[in-house]
Amino acid sequence: MNKRARLERYLDSADLDSVWFARPNAFAWLTGGNNVVDRETDAGVAAVGYDGSDVRILTNNIEADRIRAEEIPDIEAEDVSFEQFPWHASSLGEAVAARVADDERAAADIEVPGLERVDPTALRQPLTEQDIERYRELSGQTASAVESVCRELRAEDSEHEVASALRVALSARDIESPVVLVGGSERAQRYRHYTPTEAELGDYALVSVTTQRAGLHASCTRTVAFDPPSWLEDRHATAARVETTALAATQAAATEGGTAGDVFEAIQHAYDALDYDGEWEHHHQGGAAGFAGREWIATPDHEAAVAAPMAYAWNPTVQGAKSEGTVLVTEDEIEPLTSTERWPTTTARAVDDDLELERPAVLGLDD
Repeated sequence: MNKRARLERYLDSADLDSVWFARPNAFAWLTGGNNVVDRETDAGVAAVGYDGSDVRILTNNIEADRIRAEEIPDIEAEDVSFEQFPWHASSLGEAVAARVADDERAAADIEVPGLERVDPTALRQPLTEQDIERYRELSGQTASAVESVCRELRAEDSEHEVASALRVALSARDIESPVVLVGGSERAQRYRHYTPTEAELGDYALVSVTTQRAGLHASCTRTVAFDPPSWLEDRHATAARVETTALAATQAAATEGGTAGDVFEAIQHAYDALDYDGEWEHHHQGGAAGFAGREWIATPDHEAAVAAPMAYAWNPTVQGAKSEGTVLVTEDEIEPLTSTERWPTTTARAVDDDLELERPAVLGLDD
């Protein structure tokens, strides 16, 4: 089902006449473009509206020409109307409200006077074919950027230096990096979210990113070892098996109408079966990816539907080790997206399932 058809169905089911999106990921989902100027605001500088037949883009006079020329690749020019307001006259929310008739029922994904609020998360699932092709490109380039930096690491590098190199490598590929985590051997064992510091990498390092382009998000982790502790390989293999178990359960849930809670139950069981009872309590395990770093994060008894085709990024951690990648799950296939042919892999088998996947292994580097 294409995006306009989804919106039409949503308008019918919610008894609405129109819907407006101003948050960056929702704007990107419908238009393929970017409405962001200031990253510290929830809303972008433009809103896109749909009333069952027409697409309308509303922005101020500062941004109108640029957005029309550069930021609507998924909408034919003849299929969209552009409306603008003086930058000094009102906020974007007020400008949206002014364009909704008194007898019109409308909703928006930001606070707009007189309009209902809409959470577009469900509308963005499952992915369309166009989304999937863009996802493959983004994910492959993300993995290539991360791996290119990781191959050059030295034990004496600081976490900050590595994080800076990652941001440069990603930016050179026109990829934003909302999350960059670098944990040297000491801090990776102490913290599950190893935000970079001046600490040196030491014996090994975990490098994790979540990237974004055209609204889509890709996540992956790589492990690099110089003089690794004896347990690193085993714990990494355990995390990879939990991740593979999660992916097997994801496909089953998508096929059989299961929920995020069903997948989470499989993750809990995998930890228990691999002698790491309760390990899930120390870190979230990931969930559906797409037009957010995680469209939802699985928790016990979580009722979110598991869709396909859809991207998923599960990220189990095991006491200083981590396995994470963005993977496309369909009813017939599990396709790792943040993978290249230039990084060593390990075969990971799901717990209580026949699924086996090649997952990124620990890369050993000379100190």
